[in-house]
Amino acid sequence: MAVTLGRNYTFVSEFILIGFSTFPHLQLMFFLLFLLMYLFTLLGNLLIMATIWSEHSLHTPMYRFLCALSISEIFYTFAIIPRMLADLLSALHSIALLACASQMFFSFMFGFTHSFLLTVMGYDRYVAICHPLRYNVLMSPRGCACLVAWSWVGGSFMGTVVTTAIFNLTFCGPSEIHHFACHVPPLLKLACGKNVLAVAKGVGMVCITALLGCFLLILLSYAFIVATILKIPSAEGRHKAFSTCASHLTVVVVHYGFASVIYLKPKGPKSLEGDTLMGITYTVLTPFLSPIIFSLRNKELKNAMKKAFLSKLYPEKM
Repeated sequence: MAVTLGRNYTFVSEFILIGFSTFPHLQLMFFLLFLLMYLFTLLGNLLIMATIWSEHSLHTPMYRFLCALSISEIFYTFAIIPRMLADLLSALHSIALLACASQMFFSFMFGFTHSFLLTVMGYDRYVAICHPLRYNVLMSPRGCACLVAWSWVGGSFMGTVVTTAIFNLTFCGPSEIHHFACHVPPLLKLACGKNVLAVAKGVGMVCITALLGCFLLILLSYAFIVATILKIPSAEGRHKAFSTCASHLTVVVVHYGFASVIYLKPKGPKSLEGDTLMGITYTVLTPFLSPIIFSLRNKELKNAMKKAFLSKLYPEKM
């Protein structure tokens, strides 16, 4: 829907999400594939949370942070994927301005909360390996709660800043968003006015600075961790110390690897079409891989899952 403002401009009050309309013969296949991946993501994160809550041995800071990470991932995917799945089966892809702003806010909020929590988890591993005698003091229950709370506050702040900056612009049409969600670059293509370029640069700098800052803090944590591990005399001790970081480090590489492709890739004339397909990596694929990585690469969590759930299904084998 559009409202005429004058001879040159039309105010857009709702948008059309183009999504995967350029692949009409593949939409049913996309729907089934993304639905299965989404359900697996939900199940995997819920399983991790249930295991941590039910097993007293996992009531430690590392697993409390992992539980918070699973919660943020569930909310992040819920902000985007159900709408995307509905559009794959619908002929009407319109989304109201307020709904579009809400989707952008929650996706940025939970996305950045996820990044901040990964940074907190890196700090947790740094304290555990480099300062083990002070671990219980530095990572007390109150301290852990504060770190999680500040991660959510930081995510909310980032969501508010980005969404406010984008939706203070005037959208003059056309109303078609070349993406399956209310994504910043295609929305900026629809904006008009003198400050569009300044807003685009400002939002880009804020997002890149936040992500790069988190990534550098994680790298710094692991620089100290590696230096400490190399000082351990026994190979078994080094392996045991590094194994506690393996799942977190793998998720960090996947998370920031895909994020760097999205935010740092050069913008060409066909970038919007590429962004639609590239968006699947951080919207569907990364959340799908995260619970798999934590479940398979963390022996303590994997054994706890077997104890908590398989023993109830097959008590005679456990």
